[in-house]
Amino acid sequence: MQLVRRFRLAAIFCAFAMLFCELISKPFTTMNICDDGPYIRMAQTFAQTGHIVYNGWAAAMIVSQIYLAQPFIKLFGYSYTTVRMSTLLVAVLTAFLFHRLLVRIGASERNATLGTLALVLSPMYLMLAATFMSDLHGLFAIVLCLYGCVRAIRSSADRSAIAWICFAVVTCAVFGTSRQIAWLGDLVMVPSTLWLLRSRSRVLLGGAVVTAVAFLFILGCMHWLGRQPYVIPVPLFVGPFAKRLALRELSYIVLEIPFLVLPVIAVFIPRLFRSFRSRPYIRPLLLAVLLAYVVIAFHLRNLSDPILHLEPTAGWIGSWVNIYGVCEHLAGARVVLGTKTLVVLTIVCLGGLLGVLAVVLQARRAKPLHPPAAAVLSWKQLGILLLPFSAVYLMFLGAATATTYAIYDRYALGLLPPTLIVLIRLYQERVRPTLPLATILLIIVMAAYGIIVTHNTFALDRARVDLANELHANGVPFTSIDGGWDYNFDTELENSSHINDPRLKVPADAYVAPPLPPPGYCHVFWYDRTPHIHALYGVSLLPDKCYGRAPFAPAQYRPWPLRTPINIYAVRYAPPAR
Repeated sequence: MQLVRRFRLAAIFCAFAMLFCELISKPFTTMNICDDGPYIRMAQTFAQTGHIVYNGWAAAMIVSQIYLAQPFIKLFGYSYTTVRMSTLLVAVLTAFLFHRLLVRIGASERNATLGTLALVLSPMYLMLAATFMSDLHGLFAIVLCLYGCVRAIRSSADRSAIAWICFAVVTCAVFGTSRQIAWLGDLVMVPSTLWLLRSRSRVLLGGAVVTAVAFLFILGCMHWLGRQPYVIPVPLFVGPFAKRLALRELSYIVLEIPFLVLPVIAVFIPRLFRSFRSRPYIRPLLLAVLLAYVVIAFHLRNLSDPILHLEPTAGWIGSWVNIYGVCEHLAGARVVLGTKTLVVLTIVCLGGLLGVLAVVLQARRAKPLHPPAAAVLSWKQLGILLLPFSAVYLMFLGAATATTYAIYDRYALGLLPPTLIVLIRLYQERVRPTLPLATILLIIVMAAYGIIVTHNTFALDRARVDLANELHANGVPFTSIDGGWDYNFDTELENSSHINDPRLKVPADAYVAPPLPPPGYCHVFWYDRTPHIHALYGVSLLPDKCYGRAPFAPAQYRPWPLRTPINIYAVRYAPPAR
């Protein structure tokens, strides 16, 4: 254990475990994955010209991540995979740093290892780590800021505390230029730290000065971003938005967090049954919470969906952890998580959540079974450090529905570190010193699922590219192929300087409303975003979609775990000639 602590072997193991699981899923393709295609082209342009040029699909700034991608492009040449590997590097560093953060807040080396693996081997983390999306870069900024704040609180010397606050502020400000919501670390988490250190006047003054400078830096960045051409504007102050929509989407995110931390929260289920037997006064409280969950989930469900959403609650359409296992929009996508599996997941997640509540209720009347060391942050300090940040983070997500109309499950990534910190400390102090074997087994299950869906996503996308290339080799222009909206973004940016998004404000004539598709032609999703595409053929998992199969051989991919070949067909979009 001395060697493990001295050389940070457990943290290194977490980083390499994540890297190993990622690489065996074969995460490479030559097309856009969700939103990252336009960002990858920004990185290419920056590496070639040294200029940051937006292309109509960036609400996030993307700045620090294209700076990080530049040396990868210079060393290994430009490709989708090369650029995405820069995100993989950030994912590996985040795994190492989060482990050390858990140890700093009082988790044992073993518990910190399992908590870190629960985060970095989750399906959403593995999937995002293989893309050039900004979510992991934002998480990296938050973890860096939180680590610096914890070190500052635990520092006995004023100079050391000020240095760590400066570290937290600067790293969060710099890496937050990829995903602006990460700046809540500087705007909320650092001020919370200064409140805890308010009795140390030198630290308070030094921290206040550097935080004020960071605030001015953030204002300057927002002003600069708002003046850039082909940027989707994000207002600093959000106007009126649909409150019911925001509450519904927030309920999905909050209720899905237990699923995203399943290996840790599930081990609280035994405490639920013990509480029912030994603490009769807890029963009505837990039943009331259960009833409230059912009422809220039913009341705020998507009205277009006749059934109550099960876990993962935010993962039905257009999300990263969903019933299809991938962020998939192709017609005929096969369901991975069946209804029975969803019911089991919902029972486990809800049981774990109620178990956590039971432990919290008991903690008010009993001393901790395993008290933390004196140097470790107290629960009061953790609450002041984490609760304001989490509350403001949720408020910003709710307000974001004014422009996004949905809160995707990947937006919850920034809430997972505070959640895991609280769960691990609670279990370690109030239940048992070490997380049980069940946590290891659940980590393996979630990691296996993450590897499978990451592999299958990229395998499917490689097949889509192969089929489009076959059509092109037979004389079909790429602009006549509907490969799915994510594939189409690549085609559009090959023929235009930007995605034709109606939210663009600079320049004033950036958005041009395209004409409606010809009568009788099959619908191209987001055809107004890609006006250069006039589809005669489309890519589909269903051979009878639109006007049926086109005379081209289908492409195949072999999804794990069974490796049964699945065909992807070229289908006709134009009506047959009369």
